[in-house]
Amino acid sequence: MMIPNLGTERLILKPLCREDIDAIQQVFPQWEIVRWLDARVPWPYPEDGARSFIEQVVLPAAKAGTGWHWSIRRRADPAILIGEITLQDVPRNNRGFWIVPEWQRHGYAGEAADAVTQFWFEVLCKPVLHVPKAAANVASRRISERQGMRVIEVFKGQLVGGEYDFELWELLREVWLARRQ
Repeated sequence: MMIPNLGTERLILKPLCREDIDAIQQVFPQWEIVRWLDARVPWPYPEDGARSFIEQVVLPAAKAGTGWHWSIRRRADPAILIGEITLQDVPRNNRGFWIVPEWQRHGYAGEAADAVTQFWFEVLCKPVLHVPKAAANVASRRISERQGMRVIEVFKGQLVGGEYDFELWELLREVWLARRQ
């Protein structure tokens, strides 16, 4: 299955590809972005970090049908990458995203999350979406709350920014579909 472009009123979500390497490398290595990401993300971010990510994670996952990665771009300026959002067929960790700091607090992450969640449930027909996150990441928690997710587990976890109390959020397909009617 080819990864489709997705769209919202204000955003275009385009499948990540090799052409995005330079843009990611330019905007991604910022503490405001990486501190909430999985500790597997190298920090300080290496000069070939974006290339490695695209070639070793994004493209193989797309080919295997186990990962869907999109760049987040504003319709008003589609040449500018303002973030990335991912779905992955991994137990207990299905969605993640980041937004460039100057584009945070505009509702773009929630808008992108709604678009990919719709894809997860309505195109891929997955029964459940699990999203782990640091309890201290209030902005991300608000997106999960707005989508009707619920916390099903609390645990400790490692992020680039250190060890945090984590929450595992869950959204069932039938809950998502009922809220969309």
